[in-house]
Amino acid sequence: MKGILLVNLGTPDTTSVKDVRKYLREFLMDKRVIDIPFWKRWLLINLIIAPFRGPKSAKEYDKLFDEKGSPLKYYSVSITEKLQAKLGDNYKVILGMRYQSPSLASALDELKNCESIHVIPLFPQYASASTGSVQDKVMELMKDWQIIPDVTFTSKFFEEKLFLQTIVDRARKLMSEDEYDHFVFSYHGLPERQITKGAIDNHCQFGSCCGVYDDKNQYCYRAQCFENSRLLAQLLELNKDQYSVTFQSRLGKTPWIRPYTDEVLKTLPANGIKKVLAFSPAFVSDCLETTVEVGQQFRDEFIEAGGEKWTLVPSLNEEGTWVECLEGMVKKIAE
Repeated sequence: MKGILLVNLGTPDTTSVKDVRKYLREFLMDKRVIDIPFWKRWLLINLIIAPFRGPKSAKEYDKLFDEKGSPLKYYSVSITEKLQAKLGDNYKVILGMRYQSPSLASALDELKNCESIHVIPLFPQYASASTGSVQDKVMELMKDWQIIPDVTFTSKFFEEKLFLQTIVDRARKLMSEDEYDHFVFSYHGLPERQITKGAIDNHCQFGSCCGVYDDKNQYCYRAQCFENSRLLAQLLELNKDQYSVTFQSRLGKTPWIRPYTDEVLKTLPANGIKKVLAFSPAFVSDCLETTVEVGQQFRDEFIEAGGEKWTLVPSLNEEGTWVECLEGMVKKIAE
């Protein structure tokens, strides 16, 4: 039997301040997420961020959670079950979260007897803080196994046709119901230093180098986001003036990759752009960064700046075409 491990980011178990703080501590103590010396990271997270940000974040999670809990979790569970049904008895499909539950350790334990394990981090674009962190943790957890089966990873999948098609189909449905002046592709941001650390031959210039996607920048997160947007724009038949590529969720005072979504959206109404269709192609499930940040917070800021309508294209969640995409990715590895 072949093992398939799907990995999503994770979510607090509940919206209580206690559980949110627990999640923040595990997430932000990851050396690939906040890449500063351990002692500085420990002091920052445990003495500042978790105590003071915990209550505020808990209120934000209250906006996201519904009667079934966290959408990120229950949609991840759903696609795991649907992928298992499509692949059949020759495969064992297990879900693990990088942070919180179900843990990666428990997920890997269920796959110990498989002849091989293929790991699919559910992050379309590669970044050290997301996909890289999953790969790092999986290898750490498996290093003491007496028998280690063949292990492979999917590092990125934003170019997969069915991944793109699922987003396009969801966007076209909204475009058939209303006309939009502009399209914004908003991706989760990263500190600039995390991009330059992985740059080949000092290739990264935080600008012109992302205009072309090639072997030198294929693992540059920013370049992947621009290429992802170009591919979506082509399928939606948009020209360069009709869309913007932006980055959200920055923290602290250090430079993060630009342009910033919250700054760009405030300039649009003054340029006659009143209706915007927004995308979050860095996420496959509804979560805090999509539903609350892009869908609600950015909408309010856009309208306050003079806009009229800001609509978020839903995440892939449990859409059938997205499950077919995962099935195709698995079978491609098996060939």
